[in-house]
Amino acid sequence: MNLKYSLQDAAAWFELLTPDQKERVQRDISVAQYPAAAMIERKGEKAYAWIGVLNGLVKVSVGTSDGKLASLTGVPSGGWIGEGSLLKSEARKYDIVALRESAIARLPAKTFDFLLDSSIPFNRYLLHQLNERVAQFIGKAEYDRLLAPDARVARCLAELFNPLLYPGKSMRLDITQEEIGYLARISRQRTNQALRTLEEANLLKIEYGAVEVLDLEGLKQYVV
Repeated sequence: MNLKYSLQDAAAWFELLTPDQKERVQRDISVAQYPAAAMIERKGEKAYAWIGVLNGLVKVSVGTSDGKLASLTGVPSGGWIGEGSLLKSEARKYDIVALRESAIARLPAKTFDFLLDSSIPFNRYLLHQLNERVAQFIGKAEYDRLLAPDARVARCLAELFNPLLYPGKSMRLDITQEEIGYLARISRQRTNQALRTLEEANLLKIEYGAVEVLDLEGLKQYVV
């Protein structure tokens, strides 16, 4: 593994492992760099690894043959995705695309299975993650249909600060207005308006190329 990136910082589950399990993970894991807009994993391909975002930001999306796209979620640094496809030994049902330059870790399926077979703490972590992921997608289906753009941006940002899925150490996230627009599926101009509204409500602070969340619960509950 590239020592430039620390699993302790980018994988909350790593500290749950025994020394022998940690040694195997560090031996088997691989890291690759991707430029913005690069395809990391493609829908329909067999899943062969658990995907972690060590640094950067990716989107999980689906599309149709006529070019229609729908973003399912964003995954910032510290997030891991794709456990469902590994558990079911099936092809991925979505694309994973880099929104910005990103460092991506791949934990091979055999090593993933080894942890499932040998680590109760890892299993508990995965169970909590799957439960949280289901709740996330149910909530997203609801707000995509029922909420106005300002509230959609609020919920989109709140997702990226989910402490169980993306256990970051800060309430500040490097993300551009264009990237937020991709994830919320609204225009960059409308995203800018929404962010200004949320800033005026003292829910967040807009910085150049970043957002600092001031009231996470307020973002989760925003409905105006």
